[in-house]
Amino acid sequence: MSMIPDDVIEQVRDSADLVGLIGESVNLKRTGSDYRGPCPFHGGKNRNFAVIPKRGMYYCFVCHESGDVFRWLMKRFGMDYPTAVRDIARRSGIVIPETGGRSGPDPLEPLYSAVAAAHDWFGRQLLEKREGQEARDYLGGRDISLEQAGEHGLGWAPQASAFTAAMNELGIEQGVLLECGLLAQREDGSIVPRFRYRLLFPIHDLRGRVVGFGGRLLRLGEPKYLNSPETPIFHKGRLLFNLHLAKTSIRQEQTVILVEGYFDVLRLVLAGVDHVVAPMGTGLTGDQAALLRRFAPAATLLYDSDDAGLKATFRAGDELLRHGVRVRVATMPTGEDPDTLVRTGGVGALAPVLRDAMDVLERKIQLLEQRGWFEKVERRREALDKLLPTIRAAADPVMRELYASRAAERVGIPRDVVVAEANRAPSTPSAPPLRRGPSDVRARGAAGAPVPRPKTRFGAGAERQILRAMIASPEWRAIARQELRPELFEVSAFRELYTALAGLPASDPGGQLPEGLSTEATTAWTELRAAAAALSPEQASDDYAWAHETLAARPEYRAIIRLTDAMEKLRRLAELDARFPAFARKRGYVRSQQSRQHRARS
Repeated sequence: MSMIPDDVIEQVRDSADLVGLIGESVNLKRTGSDYRGPCPFHGGKNRNFAVIPKRGMYYCFVCHESGDVFRWLMKRFGMDYPTAVRDIARRSGIVIPETGGRSGPDPLEPLYSAVAAAHDWFGRQLLEKREGQEARDYLGGRDISLEQAGEHGLGWAPQASAFTAAMNELGIEQGVLLECGLLAQREDGSIVPRFRYRLLFPIHDLRGRVVGFGGRLLRLGEPKYLNSPETPIFHKGRLLFNLHLAKTSIRQEQTVILVEGYFDVLRLVLAGVDHVVAPMGTGLTGDQAALLRRFAPAATLLYDSDDAGLKATFRAGDELLRHGVRVRVATMPTGEDPDTLVRTGGVGALAPVLRDAMDVLERKIQLLEQRGWFEKVERRREALDKLLPTIRAAADPVMRELYASRAAERVGIPRDVVVAEANRAPSTPSAPPLRRGPSDVRARGAAGAPVPRPKTRFGAGAERQILRAMIASPEWRAIARQELRPELFEVSAFRELYTALAGLPASDPGGQLPEGLSTEATTAWTELRAAAAALSPEQASDDYAWAHETLAARPEYRAIIRLTDAMEKLRRLAELDARFPAFARKRGYVRSQQSRQHRARS
């Protein structure tokens, strides 16, 4: 059977009459904006089964069966996914183009099935099991009812090995659970559930399939939030939490609201604000910005108003501008986030915040004015430097012109000067030079020769990025300790430094030189510590995600070199490129660079 393009699947889903379709089998009656009836899955007689047209889903408050229009046909009538799509298309009068593609079953289907089974199991732990009481109490403290938690697919991952046993009973192989990130392998080779003592938020792709989880730790420890690792079906930098449900509302509103966290999204959706999404604990990526541009031309950033929130706001704003999205910034009251604001004041408290949102450049200018950056001549130069990234980011030529004129007006210099500065490529700051002297770790030896630096190797940059993140935060030390093995580090000094950092207790901030390091490892520590000091939490997260994928991908790509069959080599490369997209893009860039250099020499 030929593949159905994703945009056609979205069109089919959006066109489906969910109420009419389910109404063929269930006696539905309207209740407010939803429809209620007896559940056809557990055979109930009360009206505990809800069809929610606004969200394009159904949900039973007793047996917790839920899904979209395609899942209804699959669960109710035993159809497979492509057949369900084609059935709805036929009912809606949509012609599905017959395109060539993979024949036979989807090789990733075992991963989707495993994550779906895990999602169902985690949900039942939260809603039904004694072990989920801790999570139920926590949700109650945040004014989230069990019905709301169930409707939105929240779950609970207990500490015990019950998860592994449950998946084994379902016949899901350990290798599949490892590949989709539900199990993790420790350094000693033992296999453990990745999520333990965590409240789980399911993360969906655009088709509505659960592909991963974000977990909030409810006990002491680090990291507070832990996402699924990069897998063949979960790519954090190309997904947005809640987009699978929000996209229709985003199209209707012609704008999207971006918030920082899972609870921020949930609170706004519960309050009736549906066109809201969130990146998953990292800065907004280019892929995410491009994805949002498919659904709306404008965005409002509703991040925290502290320094970290403002940095994340402007980084996200610039990324959206680069993809042609108009960006407004909403200013949260001091000490509030969207969750707390709406929880205490309702959606009415949010309305003036959104109404008063201003253009991202105007918000930068406002902050600079409040802090006196335009009062003295010497600071105006620095003020312009802070405005230039946003001017450069504007892909829309009209917005770029407007931004240049506004900056020139406020700084008090000719517009042509601003345009010239904006057209100048921004300089990349270099790492601070190392001091030399008796205390310097790169001091010369007795014979006067400098201590050698680690040899440059393919992927050494990724090793550096992992270590820099580990130095910057105990949270990333905890994640790296769980996900990485020392032998993945090929530079001996980096491997030594990784082992030392991984051995630090969670309470250690990581700011002091670990004891017993060799000279080369100490050299690496000094350089990386300086770089880590300027690293934002969002950049640390982005660096770690790419570097982790690179270290995992490196040995697999190298194994292809030994293959002699050219077609087999191409096939394996295609498979790996699909599994490691961030690494594949980097690999392609390096190859194109090498090709250009070769042509230049010839």
